[in-house]
Amino acid sequence: MAFEKIKRLMSRKKQIPGDLWLKCPGCNGTIFKKEVEERKMVCTQCQYHFTLSPQERIGLMLDPGSFVELWGDLRPVDALKFEGETSYRQKLEAAEKETGQKDACVAGTGRIGGREIAFALTDSRFMMGSMGSVLGEKVARTFENAAEKKLPVVLVSGSGGGARMYEGCLSLMQMAKTSAAVARHSDRGGLFISVLTNPTMAGVMASFAALGDVLVAEPRALIGFTGPRVIEQTIKQELPKGFQTSEFLLEHGFIDMVVERTKLREEIIRLLSYLAP
Repeated sequence: MAFEKIKRLMSRKKQIPGDLWLKCPGCNGTIFKKEVEERKMVCTQCQYHFTLSPQERIGLMLDPGSFVELWGDLRPVDALKFEGETSYRQKLEAAEKETGQKDACVAGTGRIGGREIAFALTDSRFMMGSMGSVLGEKVARTFENAAEKKLPVVLVSGSGGGARMYEGCLSLMQMAKTSAAVARHSDRGGLFISVLTNPTMAGVMASFAALGDVLVAEPRALIGFTGPRVIEQTIKQELPKGFQTSEFLLEHGFIDMVVERTKLREEIIRLLSYLAP
């Protein structure tokens, strides 16, 4: 009898679709996918913020149907003909196949609360959102276009890969180029709201992502230059608990606010109503 009962239970389990549940990286809990989706991909148990695709982020933040993508045809060039265990060309092909994107940045214009803005984001799913020539070019063009049209800029960063080494100096120079574009936009009276998500690290954080007039971060995002493990190994000291999290940086005055994803759109609308010219 016990064996038959087990068989019935196993049969019932097989009938449950496997895509109903998610494993949370934050608390290791098993959570109901529909509930997480209703909370904008935020864990119902520990408030862990899952990574969003560009399309999901645009749908979350902008007015429906208002986003117009610009420069979507830009594609990285393998100028160094980088070869290794896996060539740069192969890595790009794999990333494009996985994400449907040509590179780690999506940029354009849209509306939020009826107000037109320049909007861009970096996608950590594409080679960890590393900054190559295309990402830097799109970010620079976003600020140049915004300055010309007198638009505020909202840029969502999610890059953990730093400068893309496969492009050598072409990648490193994007830090200066994007920072200069931000400065020119600011000199013309433009507003820049920088939204930092998990992770925002290395060259992206050391350039345009840190230069916002307002720095907004999602909860528990990893934000910094070098990761905590590397820092500990270098200085041979234990770092403070929560070092490089949004909350730690807010406490120490580096960012302006931490906003949960479900409230982010409303907060950006409020900031624009106060600060945008």
